[in-house]
Amino acid sequence: MHPAAASGAFSLSWLLVALPLVSAAVLLLGGRRTDRWGHLLGCASVLGSFVIGLVTFFSLIARAPGDRTVAQHLFSWVAVGRFEVDWGFLIDPLSICFVLLITGVGSLIHVYSVGYMEHDPDKRRFFAYLNLFIAAMLLLVLGDSYLMLYIGWEGVGLASYLLIGFWQHKPAAAVAAKKAFVVNRVGDFGLSIAVFLMFSMFGAVSFTGVFNGIDEASNGALTVMGLLILLGATGKSAQVPLQSWLLDAMEGPTPVSALIHAATMVTAGVYVIVRSNPIFEAAPNAQIAVTVVGAVTLLFGAFIGCAKDDIKKSLAGSTMSQIGYMHLAAGLGPVGAAFAIAHLLAHGTFKAVLFLGAGSVMHATNDQVDMRRFGGLRKKMPITFWTFILAWAAIIGVPLFAGWWTKDKIIESAFAHGPVAGWLLGGAAALGAAITAFYMTRMVIMTFFGKQRWDDDVHPHESPPVMTVPLIILSIGSVFGGWFLIGGDRLAHFLEPVVGEAHHVEPPLTATTITVGLGVLMVLGVLLAWLMYGRPAVPEVAPVGNALVRAGRRDLYGDAFNESVFMRPGQYLTRSLVFFDNRLVDGAVNGIAGLVGNTSLWWRQAQTGFVRSYALSMLLGAAVVSALVLIVVVL
Repeated sequence: MHPAAASGAFSLSWLLVALPLVSAAVLLLGGRRTDRWGHLLGCASVLGSFVIGLVTFFSLIARAPGDRTVAQHLFSWVAVGRFEVDWGFLIDPLSICFVLLITGVGSLIHVYSVGYMEHDPDKRRFFAYLNLFIAAMLLLVLGDSYLMLYIGWEGVGLASYLLIGFWQHKPAAAVAAKKAFVVNRVGDFGLSIAVFLMFSMFGAVSFTGVFNGIDEASNGALTVMGLLILLGATGKSAQVPLQSWLLDAMEGPTPVSALIHAATMVTAGVYVIVRSNPIFEAAPNAQIAVTVVGAVTLLFGAFIGCAKDDIKKSLAGSTMSQIGYMHLAAGLGPVGAAFAIAHLLAHGTFKAVLFLGAGSVMHATNDQVDMRRFGGLRKKMPITFWTFILAWAAIIGVPLFAGWWTKDKIIESAFAHGPVAGWLLGGAAALGAAITAFYMTRMVIMTFFGKQRWDDDVHPHESPPVMTVPLIILSIGSVFGGWFLIGGDRLAHFLEPVVGEAHHVEPPLTATTITVGLGVLMVLGVLLAWLMYGRPAVPEVAPVGNALVRAGRRDLYGDAFNESVFMRPGQYLTRSLVFFDNRLVDGAVNGIAGLVGNTSLWWRQAQTGFVRSYALSMLLGAAVVSALVLIVVVL
């Protein structure tokens, strides 16, 4: 990779990060003086970044495919001996895809938030945190080295902590923010060790320096490096085993959920895996681990989505599942990486519609999230309903909608991944598609169909235009996004300079057979949901359910596992160390100090100042000495 120096429109790339970052600083430092116009500044800064991103994108596609890697050097950041790290940005097909997703979907979420947070007294602070989130994510995807990526990585973690715990007066929100922060630190530890390993092996942390040194590294070292990067990705993307924070993160305002799930944080893990494609290509075992984590997580999240009655938590399970598809695809090599990014971009639009649609429903029902308290909302909220339906069609894979183009390609590639692994990975992905059709249809039926089940003091109504217009724009992407990305292999060819050329491999089943089979599975999932929730009345109190349902409601016992395996033993270990420190270490030191102090006190009491006492002491001492002498002489 030999990037060209930035010029023309590319020289404005630093503004992509600077605009939302400066806006966040103004809103935080300006305090209450910015309350009246702070939200407008927040929206304008992200829209400005989106416009610059569009100009940069068109400038990039005007170049020949081999020249679509441009670097902007701003200044020398770290210079210690032969180790140098520059502060620079890398604009290439992969980073520009993320820039357009982050700023495009992020802008619409900002606009939506103007209506959603209208009556919140801390609206200005909310927009400051949103801007900070956008700036950190842009730095993550635009940085030209793993060190800059890591700074954005930690910035995203900080912003998510602030936004998830935005309503910190609610104990559940404060706990959820801390949980997200702690769980992500586990993954961050893996990524940081990977960066240290790169520095020790290659003497560099830039993408160019690391990838150029791969041929001289051992397979074992690259495997360890790949697994450490995967650990970091599992934390940010809520993949097994570090998925537990995502469901609790629903305590944050709904636009935050949309931003995290559609455009920013959870996509960071997919980005770092695809960006590190040369490392994983040279370390097949680490690559296999990526596919396994993706396959397990896509089923894990789908089962959880089936059992939740909380509309946001059900969608959170869906996000875990869909990101699992992306991880699975990213582990399949260049052909899978292209489809992973295609599904990520399409998912960004329809998942944003689903979350913002859920927020619209909550806005109309006094912040109710229990789907058993909805029902029949389609007539009260027609725009929310129809945009939600378009996103539903996209995510379950209705032919010609966005998800049908992208997810089916991932499943087809999974089946083509070897005789045994192909059947296992493809089978898991196909099963996940059927489950997705079931729980998403269940969500639509319980929310928009059937008899109304809301309380008497709830008066559902359609959201204002500032909230519905972003829904309409995003739903257009839910319909046509997949065709635009997959049709004519546009995105695959566009990404070739970064992920490599995809070599087509024939799956054991024909593409037509797979498509028809997935269509049948989708229909079965929809039909089962209708039989269970559409035909009979939905009970307002959840039935006890079977063992699988109960397990799903408890997140497949992920928290219980973490508590039993990590938290409780950790607590016991900590208490044991505290006891050892207090009683043995401090006890020994304090005991010696006490002994010396008490002895000194006793001797000090002997200093009375009376001559008769000293004479008596001398007499007793002489008697003792004489007795000892006699004993020695006699013996």
